[in-house]
Amino acid sequence: MRINAAIAAAAIVALIPLAASAGEVENRIHDQQARIAQGVHSGSLTYGEYARVEGRLDTIQAQRNHDLRADHGHLTAQQYARLNHEENNLSGRIYFDKHNRNVQ
Repeated sequence: MRINAAIAAAAIVALIPLAASAGEVENRIHDQQARIAQGVHSGSLTYGEYARVEGRLDTIQAQRNHDLRADHGHLTAQQYARLNHEENNLSGRIYFDKHNRNVQ
């Protein structure tokens, strides 16, 4: 009896990230847009850096929208992992660009 409850609880916990993944991707996109805007406002992002990271962010958003349309409003685990990987890379790029010595 206890084992079945533990298995059921583990299954529910494992499914929660998949259900929330589309929203999580969108939240990260908004957070990164805010980081980009702050970098532009402070002058720590040059126009070229801004254009590059904003373009990559637009590509991630377009891919998310495409994946959601293709799978009836849901992301598969593979789609989520790919988008998360792209967002991680972009996050590092934003950090690098904001902290290098290039300023406007």
